[in-house]
Amino acid sequence: MPRLRPGQLLSLGFGGLLAALAPLMVGAQSTGEAPFGLRSTFDAGSAPGAVPDRRREGRRQGRAQRPAAVQYGNPPGSGAGQTGFVSTNRPVRRGAGSRAAAVGPPLDITPRLAESASAAARPPVAPTPPAPPTPQANPATPPREARVNGALKRDQMVVIPGPDVRGPVRLRSSREDDPFDPTGIHVGSFIVKPAIELARGYNDNAGGVSNGRGSYVNVFAPEIVARSNWSRHELLIDLRGTYTTYDQESTINRPALNGKVVGRIDVTRDTRIEVEGRTLVGTDNPNSPNLQAGLARLPIFTDVGSSLGVVHRFNRFEVSLKGSADRTTYEDSKLTDGSRDSNRDRNFDQYAAALRASYELTPGMKPFIEAVVDERVHDLPVDFFGFRRNSEGTTGRIGSTFEIARTLTGEVSTGYMRRTYEDPSLRDLQGAIFDASLIWTATPLTTLKLSALSGSDESTVPGVSGVFRRDYALQVDHAFRRWLIATARLSYGTDDYEGSIRRDERYAATVALTYKLNRDVQLKGEYRREWLHSSEPGNDYTANIAMIGLRLQR
Repeated sequence: MPRLRPGQLLSLGFGGLLAALAPLMVGAQSTGEAPFGLRSTFDAGSAPGAVPDRRREGRRQGRAQRPAAVQYGNPPGSGAGQTGFVSTNRPVRRGAGSRAAAVGPPLDITPRLAESASAAARPPVAPTPPAPPTPQANPATPPREARVNGALKRDQMVVIPGPDVRGPVRLRSSREDDPFDPTGIHVGSFIVKPAIELARGYNDNAGGVSNGRGSYVNVFAPEIVARSNWSRHELLIDLRGTYTTYDQESTINRPALNGKVVGRIDVTRDTRIEVEGRTLVGTDNPNSPNLQAGLARLPIFTDVGSSLGVVHRFNRFEVSLKGSADRTTYEDSKLTDGSRDSNRDRNFDQYAAALRASYELTPGMKPFIEAVVDERVHDLPVDFFGFRRNSEGTTGRIGSTFEIARTLTGEVSTGYMRRTYEDPSLRDLQGAIFDASLIWTATPLTTLKLSALSGSDESTVPGVSGVFRRDYALQVDHAFRRWLIATARLSYGTDDYEGSIRRDERYAATVALTYKLNRDVQLKGEYRREWLHSSEPGNDYTANIAMIGLRLQR
């Protein structure tokens, strides 16, 4: 017989004592009596001799028939008895049986005592090394067949035992369109985005004439955009200006301003009122035939106007009626000899009315038809060359707006325009027109922009009715990185002088690179080449412009 250590003797003696007491406890459990006057279970809220609760006994029998999971330790509040405090941090219903529901079913320790006695009687076994941990799946993993029509059936959940090693769930933030866009400044219920650009470069033909001289160029361009943040109605303020100076050609320094204030009043769900105020400040191109010779500086013109319209929807059908009024004035020309030349005959007022009807064919396409009539009235009935330049114009166009999955947005239209002059010696100005403003997001990194604009301008050249102007441009923006944007732009335009043989064709090619340091600072570099081919000899020219600048925005 092997020699036993004192610890093993003590374990065998204690195990034998438990083995001797186990039959007494099992018998007491079956008869409902406790040995030595003690109870074998914890207080479950029932007094000795009380009438047993049949519903509770039925629930206990139902639970006993289920495969019970292994539980370690005591349930929360198992020693609280009938009047103790249970710190489970769970709401407890007041009334009969509430404490028993809180502490759970009685804990029977007899099986554990018997198991301990049998384990003590067995000889000791050398412990086996623990197995390497295996990766646990999620505690609740739905099987493939658990999803029916996209819904998860609760009774088909498969529970895999194991510790919950998942960390806290973090909500994924929505992706920004451009992480380098300005955040703006909140002023009341408006978001204001100010910006300013400073650039310097060189133009080898600053005046845009044949055999022109070169000059260093300085550009100062401030802007401010403010948009309301209201639940109804809307107000947009957009002001953009530039001031361009030339170191060696100061006579062609010129300012420019393009500002507008657009408001929308939501009268009802289907009716809205649109209001707009606008201003345009600029000069003619230095090579324009409308300018006098010997100018000390370019004369500045100002165009101020406003419009008011009403838009109403009849289900998918929409009708809008808009009226507008504009005032164009020119300042006197200052000549090199110190004298001034009046431009009063160029001042005029324009009144227009537009009727537009559209139908929402699909949620992303809305074809429309539009008719516009306008009238131009000059301050002087007869200009300085003896021509009556008051005129009336009509324009008709058909087109469609696009908003297809935020990939293709904008508007395209084509039509015909005609302008008739009061002076019979001035020929009608007429021709086909094409207008477009499209943005196509080809890929998340590449964007294409198409723009086209047609219109008519006034002229002071004797015998010329006006200038029919068409401009087309295609621009491609590609992001090598979200902070490095390359731009390529091609543009083409024509100026037809009605009543003259002159026809100008304008070309331009531009490449640019924008480096965004952060939301507030950007570096820009640009190279542009311009050509002008004219049917009149002596007006052709080419120009090369290189610029580098800094943009500050907020």
